[in-house]
Amino acid sequence: MAKQRPDLSVPTDLIDAFKPSAIQDSAQQIWQAGLGAFAKAQAEGSKAFEALVKEGTQLQLKTQAAAEAQILEATNKMTSMASGLSAQATGQWDKLETIFEDRVAKALSKLGMPSSQDLAELSARVDALTAALEARSASEGATAKPAPTPTTKAAPGKAASVKARSRS
Repeated sequence: MAKQRPDLSVPTDLIDAFKPSAIQDSAQQIWQAGLGAFAKAQAEGSKAFEALVKEGTQLQLKTQAAAEAQILEATNKMTSMASGLSAQATGQWDKLETIFEDRVAKALSKLGMPSSQDLAELSARVDALTAALEARSASEGATAKPAPTPTTKAAPGKAASVKARSRS
């Protein structure tokens, strides 16, 4: 049996497609299609660009609003935290001040310095004694000497004798 040869004949429409005039017509159509696509892209491109700008503006406004909200929230949180820390620090300063006052009072007490309460009691006692002396002077008549004023100092020996008299 003899082998059949394959049909190597080229169809005529394919041969017509490769003729120089057909190739030139095809290239002309491709060129015109490209120019048309370019013109269309140019016309629609400006519209698309404007649409993108509009969307970008809207997105920017939304983003700015969200950022401002976040900043406001963060500011409020920081303000409340600062207030809390300030109150806590004030409490600590008050405690420190109280401790300092107590230690100073103890040190002054150890040195024999009178406290403000001691001075107030002493002042009240002097006022009471002055009033009693004035009342006694008034009842005896004006013959007694007036009591020394608290601003004058007595000699150390006289102060001891005044204390002894006032106790008796």
